[in-house]
Amino acid sequence: MTVKDKILQGRTYLGIELGSTRIKAVLIDDSFSVIASGSKQWENRFENGCWTYSLDDIHGGIQACYKDLAENVKAQYGIYPETYGAMGISAMMHGYMAFDKNDKLLVPFRTWRNTMTAQAAGELTKLLGFNIPQRWSIAHLYQAVLNKEAHVPYIAYINTLAGYVHKRLTDRFEVGVGEASGIFPVEGIGYKKEYCEPTEKSLAEKGFDHKLKDILPAVRNAGEKGAVLTEEGAKFLDPEGRLKAGVPVCPPEGDAGTGMVATDSVLKKTGNISAGTSIFSMLVLEKPLNG
Repeated sequence: MTVKDKILQGRTYLGIELGSTRIKAVLIDDSFSVIASGSKQWENRFENGCWTYSLDDIHGGIQACYKDLAENVKAQYGIYPETYGAMGISAMMHGYMAFDKNDKLLVPFRTWRNTMTAQAAGELTKLLGFNIPQRWSIAHLYQAVLNKEAHVPYIAYINTLAGYVHKRLTDRFEVGVGEASGIFPVEGIGYKKEYCEPTEKSLAEKGFDHKLKDILPAVRNAGEKGAVLTEEGAKFLDPEGRLKAGVPVCPPEGDAGTGMVATDSVLKKTGNISAGTSIFSMLVLEKPLNG
């Protein structure tokens, strides 16, 4: 079977990642061979004391990246892709996107680069006996509550960048467990229950009386079936109108998890080091840390 036939029959798989300096799209076939790619350069901006990308940056960037991929497919194989066997979104982890009940973004997206949550990270780490980095989504939420920011009373839910794009594509409020691990501590396939109650109690004492399960995205296993590309999602990703709805979409994941898969560092006693916009290591341990 030719590559063109595989594209026509949807025997291809699309991954899109929103990194810190570039949005990438890669298309593979059912033998795991890369058959096309696309990209779009972008940069965050420092505005009002915050590292951010605007919604226009996000929307325009991912659409330009997808268009570049589609044009590359057309140039190589003579056809535009209309469907895929499956697809998924990955993005820079952590950060803070807060929305109201009408899905309106309440404050500009706060990326992982921001170091404005030292008080929140310190208090949560002490409260839970578990290290909560400044970049985690729960630290951003907690700090906003501590600061009594004007948007806090209107928060209906918070999300990550990958979770936001996934919701635009599928209308599902969920993330993969790897992505969830940068939102709030996880255990199994879910947020760690023994940490949820004290966090909720502390937030309530400060005037934010919500259950975490109501405001944080649901946690899904990696690759779990369920979500599909909606008509609106297809139009969002491909304003040209060629892409058809119905493509299965896996839960969105973070760039750390996708890097672990790419380097085959997923078994216990394995690990990898990423030297990207930031340098970090990911180590797979045999048991939880003692402290």
